Amino acid sequence: MGSGICEVCFHGAEPVSICLCNLASSVEFLYIAGMSAYLQCIEENCQKKISASTKAHVCPDCSGLLDVMYDVQITDPDKVKQTFQQRRLSNDPLDLSGVWRYRELLPFCSDPAKVVTMQEGNTPIYEAPHCAGYAGLKKLHLKHQGLNPTGSFKDNGMTTGVTQARLLNSRMVACASTGNTSASMAAYAARAGMKAVIFIPDQQIAFGKLSQSLDYGALTLQLEGDFDEAMKMVKEITEESEVYLLNSINPFRLEGQKTIIIEMLAQRGWKIPDRVVVPGGNLGNSSSFGKAIKELHDLGFIDKMPMVTIIQALRANPLYKTLIDRSARLIRVEAHTLATAIKIGNPVSWKKAMRAMEWTRGWCDVVSEQEIADAKAMIGRDGVGCEPASATTVAGIKKLIQTKEIDKDEDVVAVLTGNLLKDPDYTVNYHQNNLYEKAAYKNELIERKDKIQSTYANAPVKVKARKAEILKVLGL
Repeated sequence: MGSGICEVCFHGAEPVSICLCNLASSVEFLYIAGMSAYLQCIEENCQKKISASTKAHVCPDCSGLLDVMYDVQITDPDKVKQTFQQRRLSNDPLDLSGVWRYRELLPFCSDPAKVVTMQEGNTPIYEAPHCAGYAGLKKLHLKHQGLNPTGSFKDNGMTTGVTQARLLNSRMVACASTGNTSASMAAYAARAGMKAVIFIPDQQIAFGKLSQSLDYGALTLQLEGDFDEAMKMVKEITEESEVYLLNSINPFRLEGQKTIIIEMLAQRGWKIPDRVVVPGGNLGNSSSFGKAIKELHDLGFIDKMPMVTIIQALRANPLYKTLIDRSARLIRVEAHTLATAIKIGNPVSWKKAMRAMEWTRGWCDVVSEQEIADAKAMIGRDGVGCEPASATTVAGIKKLIQTKEIDKDEDVVAVLTGNLLKDPDYTVNYHQNNLYEKAAYKNELIERKDKIQSTYANAPVKVKARKAEILKVLGL
């Protein structure tokens, strides 16, 4: 190592003499990545490269989506795989994370002291015989991201997103969210000592998710309108202020979510499944899966690419409609589904999701509310449980078995994205035969006595979807 170049990944290590690759279990570690990272526009007729040290989330020339890219080579993937495995024995903070354990594949952070981690990832893969029989597969595995610290896959991306915010010395972060993103961002911002601001659509969020954001101290703004209106406002606010955007349009979020695939493959001893099935909402997860699979294939970690199959709700299906109509532009919809995590009609990452399907020969399909509800119940029968959006995967597999798109002998992994406790009312209403696609439920106080003071209350703030009013509330 006298040359200052790592013999495993050929990553320049000047002025130090050791690379992070060889630090599998050391409490003292050196992190010499970061200088290799840059941002690049995904549009074929642009591909502009810009510094990774910018808060831009779209291309400044054409407004295209950005990828985080790296000037790094790994010449011995097997040795790096061994390093990943060895780190499971380490108590180093980065090695305890199911994201940063795989840091050679997301080497953008040059300062380990800036990493914000809650030991995210590390989520299990379950064999699901009841679900397999229900869907028509011989065998089915469920990768349960709902067992993350805040109960969803968002934590994989939030550790990297908030870390990048720290690298940029940001003091305030924001997102538009139907629940899971807001819960995750609020938690990680609290750990980082940042102010979190959450834009939520009024009356369109599961209380289990909202409770997390409030408890973690985030300023929660309830906006008139739907998720797409909330997303429009948060983009405008972050573009015109120092507030850092942490929706999945942020490419650093997707870098963390790549590790869902990396960890899944490592857990399987690098045996590659035929297909990975994922719910489709804002499409950041499916986008990150495609990027992870392509990079692992290009770097020689895997010799074939599993198909990325995206399942949307029948009435929240913009990607599916765009594919079916062969449209060059996204066909937006007014989204309607009880699976609130995927109730999105204008997903920002749709082009990256399309790219993921092109790279992996994947596809997108839709399932009804009834199919989602029944599949969710079957996931519960395997002793696993999940929020409604996650159940689109098993529902979609069942449908695609029936249409012969999936063969019963295929090796399939379905990714469950959120915890059962995110939306308990849905589950209770289903099992009490009281679940409706359209319904108004009443939650009212009947009797009161011996009030407990809300000494540290953090109530949501209702505000109109007007930029001037929002900036005033934020003090900007």
